[in-house]
Amino acid sequence: MHKRLLNTAAVVAAAVLLTACSSGNTGGDSNEKVAITYGVWAGTQTPAMKEIAAAFTKEHPNITVKVEERPWPEYWSTLQTGAAGGTAPDAFWMLAQNIRPYASGGQLLNISDEIKKEKVDLSKYPKAVLDLYDQGDGKTYGLPKDVDTNAVWFNKAIFDKAGVAYPAADWTWDDFRQTAKKLTDPAAGVWGVAAPIDYQGGYYNTIFQAGGQVISADGKTAEIDSPEAQKGIEFWTNLHADKSSPTLKQLSDTEAETMFEQGKVAMYMSGAYWALKLYENKAIAGNVDVAPLPIGEKRATVTSGIVNVGYAGTKHPDAVKKFLLFASGKEAAEIQARSGAVLPAYEGGEKTWMAAMPEFKNLQVFIDAKEYSVPLPVQGNAAEWQGDQTKYLTAAWEGTTSVADATKQYADAIDKVLAEK
Repeated sequence: MHKRLLNTAAVVAAAVLLTACSSGNTGGDSNEKVAITYGVWAGTQTPAMKEIAAAFTKEHPNITVKVEERPWPEYWSTLQTGAAGGTAPDAFWMLAQNIRPYASGGQLLNISDEIKKEKVDLSKYPKAVLDLYDQGDGKTYGLPKDVDTNAVWFNKAIFDKAGVAYPAADWTWDDFRQTAKKLTDPAAGVWGVAAPIDYQGGYYNTIFQAGGQVISADGKTAEIDSPEAQKGIEFWTNLHADKSSPTLKQLSDTEAETMFEQGKVAMYMSGAYWALKLYENKAIAGNVDVAPLPIGEKRATVTSGIVNVGYAGTKHPDAVKKFLLFASGKEAAEIQARSGAVLPAYEGGEKTWMAAMPEFKNLQVFIDAKEYSVPLPVQGNAAEWQGDQTKYLTAAWEGTTSVADATKQYADAIDKVLAEK
Protein backbone atom coordinates (compact mmCIF):
# COMPACT_ATOMS: atom_id res chain seq x y z
CA MET A 1 0.00 0.00 0.00
CA HIS A 2 1.30 3.49 -0.90
CA LYS A 3 2.43 5.65 2.04
CA ARG A 4 4.98 8.24 3.05
CA LEU A 5 8.27 6.46 3.64
CA LEU A 6 10.89 6.53 6.33
CA ASN A 7 14.60 5.95 6.07
CA THR A 8 15.23 2.94 8.30
CA ALA A 9 18.69 1.88 7.22
CA ALA A 10 20.90 3.30 9.97
CA VAL A 11 18.75 2.24 12.90
CA VAL A 12 18.06 -1.24 11.57
CA ALA A 13 21.67 -1.96 10.73
CA ALA A 14 22.66 -1.06 14.28
CA ALA A 15 20.32 -3.76 15.58
CA VAL A 16 22.10 -6.76 14.04
CA LEU A 17 24.00 -7.61 17.21
CA LEU A 18 20.83 -7.56 19.28
CA THR A 19 19.20 -10.06 16.97
CA ALA A 20 22.24 -12.30 17.04
CA CYS A 21 21.99 -12.37 20.83
CA SER A 22 18.26 -13.19 20.86
CA SER A 23 17.28 -16.63 22.00
CA GLY A 24 14.30 -18.90 22.36
CA ASN A 25 12.54 -21.24 19.97
CA THR A 26 9.16 -21.93 21.49
CA GLY A 27 5.67 -22.11 20.19
CA GLY A 28 4.11 -24.19 17.47
CA ASP A 29 5.64 -27.61 18.00
CA SER A 30 4.62 -28.17 21.64
CA ASN A 31 1.54 -27.67 23.79
CA GLU A 32 3.13 -24.76 25.61
CA LYS A 33 0.86 -21.72 25.64
CA VAL A 34 2.49 -18.79 23.90
CA ALA A 35 1.35 -15.33 22.89
CA ILE A 36 2.68 -13.44 19.90
CA THR A 37 2.10 -9.90 18.66
CA TYR A 38 1.09 -8.77 15.16
CA GLY A 39 1.88 -5.19 14.19
CA VAL A 40 -0.33 -3.38 11.66
CA TRP A 41 -0.95 0.26 10.84
CA ALA A 42 -4.33 1.80 11.59
CA GLY A 43 -7.07 1.68 9.00
CA THR A 44 -10.09 -0.22 7.74
CA GLN A 45 -8.23 -3.55 7.70
CA THR A 46 -7.83 -3.94 11.47
CA PRO A 47 -11.13 -5.78 12.13
CA ALA A 48 -10.22 -8.33 9.45
CA MET A 49 -6.74 -8.75 10.95
CA LYS A 50 -8.29 -9.49 14.35
CA GLU A 51 -10.61 -12.02 12.74
CA ILE A 52 -7.61 -13.67 11.07
CA ALA A 53 -5.79 -13.81 14.42
CA ALA A 54 -8.81 -15.45 16.04
CA ALA A 55 -9.14 -17.98 13.21
CA PHE A 56 -5.47 -18.88 13.58
CA THR A 57 -5.86 -19.45 17.33
CA LYS A 58 -8.88 -21.65 16.67
CA GLU A 59 -6.63 -23.83 14.52
CA HIS A 60 -3.67 -23.55 16.94
CA PRO A 61 -5.22 -23.29 20.44
CA ASN A 62 -1.83 -23.02 22.14
CA ILE A 63 -0.96 -19.80 20.27
CA THR A 64 -2.75 -16.51 20.81
CA VAL A 65 -2.14 -13.49 18.59
CA LYS A 66 -2.54 -9.91 19.78
CA VAL A 67 -3.05 -7.38 16.97
CA GLU A 68 -1.19 -4.15 17.72
CA GLU A 69 -2.49 -1.23 15.67
CA ARG A 70 -0.58 2.03 15.37
CA PRO A 71 -1.07 5.17 13.26
CA TRP A 72 1.03 5.28 10.09
CA PRO A 73 3.94 7.51 11.20
CA GLU A 74 4.07 5.93 14.65
CA TYR A 75 4.03 2.44 13.13
CA TRP A 76 7.35 2.95 11.36
CA SER A 77 9.08 4.93 14.12
CA THR A 78 8.06 2.30 16.69
CA LEU A 79 9.27 -0.47 14.39
CA GLN A 80 12.64 1.24 14.02
CA THR A 81 12.96 1.58 17.77
CA GLY A 82 11.80 -1.97 18.35
CA ALA A 83 14.29 -3.37 15.85
CA ALA A 84 17.10 -1.53 17.63
CA GLY A 85 15.93 -2.39 21.14
CA GLY A 86 14.69 -5.95 20.70
CA THR A 87 11.02 -5.07 21.18
CA ALA A 88 9.66 -5.27 17.64
CA PRO A 89 6.36 -7.17 17.18
CA ASP A 90 6.75 -10.89 16.56
CA ALA A 91 4.96 -10.51 13.21
CA PHE A 92 4.25 -7.33 11.31
CA TRP A 93 3.40 -5.75 7.98
CA MET A 94 6.17 -4.79 5.58
CA LEU A 95 6.34 -2.78 2.36
CA ALA A 96 8.65 -3.63 -0.53
CA GLN A 97 10.25 -0.19 -0.49
CA ASN A 98 11.13 -0.55 3.20
CA ILE A 99 12.28 -4.16 3.44
CA ARG A 100 15.90 -3.92 2.35
CA PRO A 101 17.48 -2.46 5.53
CA TYR A 102 15.54 -4.88 7.71
CA ALA A 103 16.60 -7.87 5.63
CA SER A 104 20.23 -6.82 5.24
CA GLY A 105 20.32 -5.93 8.93
CA GLY A 106 19.35 -9.47 9.93
CA GLN A 107 16.08 -8.36 11.48
CA LEU A 108 13.67 -10.60 9.57
CA LEU A 109 12.78 -14.23 10.17
CA ASN A 110 13.65 -16.57 7.31
CA ILE A 111 10.53 -18.67 6.63
CA SER A 112 11.89 -20.66 3.69
CA ASP A 113 11.97 -23.87 5.72
CA GLU A 114 8.34 -23.50 6.80
CA ILE A 115 7.23 -22.83 3.22
CA LYS A 116 9.00 -25.97 2.10
CA LYS A 117 7.73 -28.06 5.01
CA GLU A 118 4.12 -26.99 4.48
CA LYS A 119 4.45 -27.32 0.69
CA VAL A 120 3.07 -23.83 0.07
CA ASP A 121 2.07 -23.32 -3.56
CA LEU A 122 3.75 -20.03 -4.45
CA SER A 123 1.96 -19.96 -7.81
CA LYS A 124 -1.13 -18.85 -5.88
CA TYR A 125 0.50 -15.45 -5.30
CA PRO A 126 1.20 -12.71 -7.88
CA LYS A 127 4.74 -13.30 -9.13
CA ALA A 128 5.29 -9.55 -9.56
CA VAL A 129 4.66 -9.00 -5.85
CA LEU A 130 6.77 -11.98 -4.74
CA ASP A 131 9.64 -10.67 -6.86
CA LEU A 132 9.46 -7.26 -5.19
CA TYR A 133 10.46 -8.82 -1.88
CA ASP A 134 13.23 -11.05 -3.25
CA GLN A 135 16.44 -9.77 -1.65
CA GLY A 136 18.73 -12.01 -3.72
CA ASP A 137 19.98 -13.89 -0.65
CA GLY A 138 18.05 -17.10 -1.24
CA LYS A 139 15.76 -16.45 1.73
CA THR A 140 12.03 -15.83 1.89
CA TYR A 141 10.95 -13.43 4.60
CA GLY A 142 7.22 -13.31 4.02
CA LEU A 143 4.28 -13.88 1.71
CA PRO A 144 1.93 -11.19 0.37
CA LYS A 145 -1.42 -10.69 2.04
CA ASP A 146 -2.81 -8.32 -0.60
CA VAL A 147 -2.14 -6.86 -4.02
CA ASP A 148 -2.46 -3.29 -5.28
CA THR A 149 -3.20 -1.94 -8.73
CA ASN A 150 -4.38 1.55 -9.65
CA ALA A 151 -7.42 3.08 -11.35
CA VAL A 152 -9.28 6.40 -11.32
CA TRP A 153 -11.84 6.93 -8.58
CA PHE A 154 -14.42 9.51 -9.66
CA ASN A 155 -17.42 11.35 -8.27
CA LYS A 156 -20.45 10.85 -10.53
CA ALA A 157 -22.34 13.77 -8.98
CA ILE A 158 -19.64 16.23 -10.00
CA PHE A 159 -19.58 14.79 -13.52
CA ASP A 160 -23.37 15.00 -13.73
CA LYS A 161 -23.50 18.59 -12.51
CA ALA A 162 -20.88 19.64 -15.07
CA GLY A 163 -22.60 17.68 -17.85
CA VAL A 164 -19.45 15.66 -18.50
CA ALA A 165 -19.59 12.05 -19.68
CA TYR A 166 -18.15 9.39 -17.39
CA PRO A 167 -14.72 8.04 -18.37
CA ALA A 168 -14.67 5.45 -21.15
CA ALA A 169 -12.64 2.27 -20.80
CA ASP A 170 -10.34 3.38 -23.62
CA TRP A 171 -9.87 7.02 -22.62
CA THR A 172 -6.52 8.68 -23.29
CA TRP A 173 -4.22 11.09 -21.49
CA ASP A 174 -5.71 13.96 -23.46
CA ASP A 175 -9.23 12.82 -22.55
CA PHE A 176 -8.20 12.83 -18.89
CA ARG A 177 -6.70 16.32 -19.09
CA GLN A 178 -9.68 17.81 -20.90
CA THR A 179 -12.09 16.12 -18.50
CA ALA A 180 -10.23 17.57 -15.51
CA LYS A 181 -10.48 21.06 -17.04
CA LYS A 182 -14.22 20.74 -17.64
CA LEU A 183 -14.86 19.53 -14.09
CA THR A 184 -12.92 22.31 -12.39
CA ASP A 185 -15.21 24.96 -10.89
CA PRO A 186 -13.27 27.60 -8.89
CA ALA A 187 -16.46 29.34 -7.75
CA ALA A 188 -17.72 26.10 -6.19
CA GLY A 189 -14.32 25.15 -4.76
CA VAL A 190 -14.19 22.01 -6.90
CA TRP A 191 -11.20 20.75 -8.86
CA GLY A 192 -11.23 18.21 -11.65
CA VAL A 193 -8.48 16.08 -10.16
CA ALA A 194 -6.12 15.74 -7.22
CA ALA A 195 -2.51 15.71 -8.47
CA PRO A 196 -0.16 15.23 -5.51
CA ILE A 197 3.46 14.10 -5.81
CA ASP A 198 2.54 10.46 -5.38
CA TYR A 199 4.79 7.82 -6.91
CA GLN A 200 2.70 4.68 -6.40
CA GLY A 201 -0.73 6.04 -7.16
CA GLY A 202 0.44 8.71 -9.56
CA TYR A 203 3.48 9.47 -11.66
CA TYR A 204 5.12 6.01 -11.77
CA ASN A 205 2.04 4.82 -13.63
CA THR A 206 2.32 7.52 -16.28
CA ILE A 207 6.09 7.05 -16.59
CA PHE A 208 5.52 3.42 -17.54
CA GLN A 209 2.57 4.37 -19.75
CA ALA A 210 4.89 6.72 -21.65
CA GLY A 211 7.33 3.86 -22.26
CA GLY A 212 9.79 5.01 -19.61
CA GLN A 213 11.35 3.51 -16.52
CA VAL A 214 12.18 4.88 -13.10
CA ILE A 215 15.30 2.76 -12.61
CA SER A 216 17.40 0.99 -15.25
CA ALA A 217 16.82 -2.70 -15.93
CA ASP A 218 20.04 -3.63 -14.11
CA GLY A 219 18.98 -1.60 -11.07
CA LYS A 220 22.15 0.47 -11.02
CA THR A 221 21.08 3.89 -12.32
CA ALA A 222 18.05 6.15 -12.37
CA GLU A 223 16.16 6.68 -15.60
CA ILE A 224 13.64 9.14 -14.22
CA ASP A 225 15.33 11.84 -16.31
CA SER A 226 14.81 10.04 -19.64
CA PRO A 227 12.57 11.76 -22.22
CA GLU A 228 9.90 9.10 -21.74
CA ALA A 229 9.91 9.43 -17.94
CA GLN A 230 9.80 13.20 -18.22
CA LYS A 231 6.76 12.92 -20.46
CA GLY A 232 5.08 10.78 -17.79
CA ILE A 233 5.78 13.42 -15.15
CA GLU A 234 4.57 16.24 -17.40
CA PHE A 235 1.17 14.51 -17.35
CA TRP A 236 0.96 15.74 -13.73
CA THR A 237 2.66 19.10 -14.02
CA ASN A 238 0.27 19.96 -16.85
CA LEU A 239 -2.68 19.39 -14.54
CA HIS A 240 -1.23 21.95 -12.13
CA ALA A 241 -0.47 24.36 -14.96
CA ASP A 242 -4.13 24.07 -16.00
CA LYS A 243 -5.17 24.76 -12.38
CA SER A 244 -7.24 21.58 -12.56
CA SER A 245 -5.79 20.39 -9.23
CA PRO A 246 -5.50 21.88 -5.76
CA THR A 247 -2.03 23.28 -5.10
CA LEU A 248 0.59 21.18 -3.33
CA LYS A 249 0.08 23.38 -0.28
CA GLN A 250 -3.63 22.61 -0.28
CA LEU A 251 -2.89 18.90 -0.77
CA SER A 252 -0.46 19.08 2.13
CA ASP A 253 -3.08 20.64 4.40
CA THR A 254 -5.73 18.10 3.33
CA GLU A 255 -4.69 14.82 1.73
CA ALA A 256 -5.96 13.99 -1.75
CA GLU A 257 -8.12 11.07 -0.65
CA THR A 258 -9.78 13.21 2.02
CA MET A 259 -10.51 15.96 -0.52
CA PHE A 260 -12.09 13.32 -2.75
CA GLU A 261 -14.31 12.14 0.11
CA GLN A 262 -15.25 15.76 0.83
CA GLY A 263 -16.44 16.21 -2.75
CA LYS A 264 -13.78 18.82 -3.51
CA VAL A 265 -12.06 16.86 -6.29
CA ALA A 266 -13.83 14.93 -9.02
CA MET A 267 -11.11 12.38 -9.83
CA TYR A 268 -8.40 10.67 -7.82
CA MET A 269 -5.92 8.21 -9.33
CA SER A 270 -5.02 5.64 -6.70
CA GLY A 271 -5.34 2.06 -5.51
CA ALA A 272 -7.92 -0.58 -4.68
CA TYR A 273 -7.05 -0.19 -1.00
CA TRP A 274 -9.38 2.84 -0.74
CA ALA A 275 -12.46 0.84 -1.76
CA LEU A 276 -13.76 -0.09 1.68
CA LYS A 277 -13.14 3.37 3.16
CA LEU A 278 -15.07 4.98 0.33
CA TYR A 279 -17.81 2.34 0.51
CA GLU A 280 -18.32 2.93 4.22
CA ASN A 281 -18.62 6.70 3.76
CA LYS A 282 -22.38 6.84 3.18
CA ALA A 283 -22.23 10.56 2.44
CA ILE A 284 -20.37 9.89 -0.81
CA ALA A 285 -20.54 6.14 -1.55
CA GLY A 286 -23.58 6.46 -3.81
CA ASN A 287 -21.69 8.83 -6.08
CA VAL A 288 -18.41 6.90 -6.23
CA ASP A 289 -17.36 4.96 -9.29
CA VAL A 290 -14.05 3.81 -10.74
CA ALA A 291 -12.55 3.69 -14.24
CA PRO A 292 -9.34 2.25 -15.71
CA LEU A 293 -6.29 4.46 -15.88
CA PRO A 294 -6.12 6.56 -19.05
CA ILE A 295 -3.92 5.17 -21.81
CA GLY A 296 -0.62 6.81 -22.77
CA GLU A 297 1.65 5.14 -25.29
CA LYS A 298 0.37 1.95 -23.69
CA ARG A 299 -1.56 0.69 -20.67
CA ALA A 300 0.37 0.31 -17.42
CA THR A 301 -0.09 0.42 -13.67
CA VAL A 302 2.41 -0.25 -10.91
CA THR A 303 1.63 -3.12 -8.57
CA SER A 304 2.72 -3.94 -5.06
CA GLY A 305 1.28 -5.37 -1.86
CA ILE A 306 1.83 -5.76 1.87
CA VAL A 307 3.79 -8.79 3.05
CA ASN A 308 3.52 -10.42 6.46
CA VAL A 309 6.99 -10.82 7.97
CA GLY A 310 8.42 -11.97 11.29
CA TYR A 311 11.00 -10.47 13.64
CA ALA A 312 14.23 -12.44 13.76
CA GLY A 313 14.54 -11.71 17.48
CA THR A 314 11.21 -13.29 18.41
CA LYS A 315 11.18 -15.74 21.30
CA HIS A 316 8.65 -17.86 19.44
CA PRO A 317 9.93 -18.40 15.88
CA ASP A 318 8.03 -21.62 15.29
CA ALA A 319 4.72 -20.04 16.24
CA VAL A 320 5.45 -16.93 14.20
CA LYS A 321 6.29 -18.95 11.09
CA LYS A 322 3.01 -20.82 11.37
CA PHE A 323 1.11 -17.58 11.79
CA LEU A 324 2.82 -15.90 8.83
CA LEU A 325 1.81 -18.70 6.49
CA PHE A 326 -1.73 -18.66 7.82
CA ALA A 327 -2.09 -14.86 7.65
CA SER A 328 -1.11 -14.89 3.96
CA GLY A 329 -2.92 -18.11 3.11
CA LYS A 330 -6.27 -19.08 1.65
CA GLU A 331 -8.47 -18.80 4.76
CA ALA A 332 -7.03 -15.42 5.70
CA ALA A 333 -7.52 -14.24 2.12
CA GLU A 334 -11.19 -15.19 2.31
CA ILE A 335 -11.58 -13.28 5.58
CA GLN A 336 -9.97 -10.20 4.04
CA ALA A 337 -12.11 -10.51 0.92
CA ARG A 338 -15.41 -10.94 2.78
CA SER A 339 -14.71 -7.80 4.78
CA GLY A 340 -13.89 -5.81 1.64
CA ALA A 341 -10.79 -4.58 3.45
CA VAL A 342 -8.36 -5.29 0.65
CA LEU A 343 -7.91 -7.20 -2.59
CA PRO A 344 -6.27 -10.46 -1.44
CA ALA A 345 -3.01 -11.60 -2.97
CA TYR A 346 -3.91 -15.27 -2.68
CA GLU A 347 -5.57 -16.46 -5.88
CA GLY A 348 -9.32 -16.88 -5.91
CA GLY A 349 -10.53 -14.16 -3.55
CA GLU A 350 -11.32 -11.51 -6.16
CA LYS A 351 -15.04 -12.22 -6.60
CA THR A 352 -15.58 -12.40 -2.85
CA TRP A 353 -13.89 -9.01 -2.46
CA MET A 354 -16.11 -7.43 -5.10
CA ALA A 355 -19.22 -9.04 -3.60
CA ALA A 356 -18.46 -7.36 -0.27
CA MET A 357 -19.20 -3.98 -1.89
CA PRO A 358 -22.05 -4.74 -4.32
CA GLU A 359 -22.96 -1.12 -5.05
CA PHE A 360 -19.46 -0.54 -6.45
CA LYS A 361 -20.17 -2.13 -9.81
CA ASN A 362 -16.83 -1.59 -11.54
CA LEU A 363 -14.20 -2.91 -9.11
CA GLN A 364 -13.24 -5.43 -11.79
CA VAL A 365 -11.00 -2.72 -13.26
CA PHE A 366 -8.48 -3.29 -10.45
CA ILE A 367 -8.39 -7.02 -11.19
CA ASP A 368 -8.14 -6.49 -14.94
CA ALA A 369 -5.21 -4.14 -14.31
CA LYS A 370 -3.11 -7.09 -13.14
CA GLU A 371 -2.73 -8.01 -16.80
CA TYR A 372 -0.77 -4.85 -17.57
CA SER A 373 0.82 -4.26 -14.17
CA VAL A 374 4.49 -3.39 -13.64
CA PRO A 375 6.30 -4.10 -10.34
CA LEU A 376 6.78 -1.05 -8.15
CA PRO A 377 10.42 0.11 -8.53
CA VAL A 378 12.16 -0.68 -5.23
CA GLN A 379 15.82 -1.10 -6.17
CA GLY A 380 18.44 -0.30 -3.56
CA ASN A 381 17.31 1.54 -0.45
CA ALA A 382 14.04 2.62 -2.05
CA ALA A 383 12.71 4.11 1.17
CA GLU A 384 15.54 6.63 1.05
CA TRP A 385 15.40 7.71 -2.59
CA GLN A 386 11.62 7.63 -2.83
CA GLY A 387 11.51 9.71 0.34
CA ASP A 388 13.38 12.43 -1.56
CA GLN A 389 10.67 12.86 -4.20
CA THR A 390 9.19 16.08 -2.82
CA LYS A 391 12.63 17.61 -2.33
CA TYR A 392 13.42 17.34 -6.02
CA LEU A 393 10.04 17.37 -7.76
CA THR A 394 8.08 20.06 -5.91
CA ALA A 395 9.48 22.89 -8.03
CA ALA A 396 8.40 21.11 -11.22
CA TRP A 397 4.88 20.54 -9.86
CA GLU A 398 4.70 24.22 -8.90
CA GLY A 399 6.03 25.34 -12.26
CA THR A 400 9.09 27.15 -10.93
CA THR A 401 11.55 24.85 -12.67
CA SER A 402 11.40 22.59 -15.70
CA VAL A 403 10.65 18.89 -15.51
CA ALA A 404 13.98 18.27 -17.27
CA ASP A 405 15.98 20.12 -14.61
CA ALA A 406 14.04 18.66 -11.69
CA THR A 407 14.36 15.08 -12.90
CA LYS A 408 18.07 15.48 -13.68
CA GLN A 409 18.73 16.59 -10.10
CA TYR A 410 16.54 13.82 -8.73
CA ALA A 411 18.26 11.21 -10.92
CA ASP A 412 21.66 12.29 -9.59
CA ALA A 413 20.40 11.90 -6.02
CA ILE A 414 18.92 8.46 -6.75
CA ASP A 415 22.18 7.31 -8.34
CA LYS A 416 24.06 8.17 -5.16
CA VAL A 417 21.70 6.03 -3.10
CA LEU A 418 21.85 3.15 -5.57
CA ALA A 419 25.66 3.27 -5.42
CA GLU A 420 25.62 2.65 -1.67
CA LYS A 421 26.38 -0.90 -0.60
